[in-house]
Amino acid sequence: MRLTDAEARECAAQVESCLARLDTVDEAARSVATEAVQAIVALYGEALARLVPHVPAALLTGDDVIAHVLLLHGLHPIDLEARVAGALATVRATLARQGAEITLQEVGERRVRVILRAGGCSAQSLRAAVEEAIRTVAPDLDTLEIETAAPPPPLIAPESIRLRAPRPADAQALR
Repeated sequence: MRLTDAEARECAAQVESCLARLDTVDEAARSVATEAVQAIVALYGEALARLVPHVPAALLTGDDVIAHVLLLHGLHPIDLEARVAGALATVRATLARQGAEITLQEVGERRVRVILRAGGCSAQSLRAAVEEAIRTVAPDLDTLEIETAAPPPPLIAPESIRLRAPRPADAQALR
């Protein structure tokens, strides 16, 4: 029986709920249950590790449920930097229309730092869009830093371009 995406999310929530309820049982029962869950996860992880090399990456990453399970086992076929770069590419056009830009500054072990240069618009809403895009493709991140920077100054400051009132001598020459 296949689950819909909504049913898969419900199933994941049920697993989390069951694991949380383990804290309410006695130590011996919790130990046995935890050991059983760890053994099942390890066995499924090994099965997936044997399967992943034989399946095109596009098939594995095109489904959120599969991608998240692969992340759980450290088997996602696309590395963190490439996933984050792809997410930023999807929001770059939207940011540009708002006069903003985003730069991937650093990618480390489960850590990403980006710099958002917000033009004249609200940096808060842009930050939310960037965070959502990144968290969607990289739920395995422990730390996501979005630094907000002022946009670079224009090449020629607009206030420096003014018409000066003609001097009296210049006014005579214009006649």
